[in-house]
Amino acid sequence: MIARMLIGSDPCRSAELLQQQLRHDGIDAEVHDGYGLALVSVWVGLVVWCDGGRFWWRTGWNADRHRVIYAWHPADDPFRAAHRIAMRYAELRSRQSVQPS
Repeated sequence: MIARMLIGSDPCRSAELLQQQLRHDGIDAEVHDGYGLALVSVWVGLVVWCDGGRFWWRTGWNADRHRVIYAWHPADDPFRAAHRIAMRYAELRSRQSVQPS
């Protein structure tokens, strides 16, 4: 396990630490960076953005307000963020319907 440390404001480094923790939890993810942001592609419908200060990801839709609902977590704690993202991953996977062959 990676020792907890202050990450600073490097979005790519924060995203890589998140990726490592997700991998430790058995979840493969890809990191992409550019334009001051890093993206961690986890699953269909689950992309985590990082600006160096926080991670954020879509958790739902508010039909009354016609708005997307996001969760966020401080980027200096990729371990707890990975746990929360793993819960969302499990939720999305459980909703995936099995297609008949």
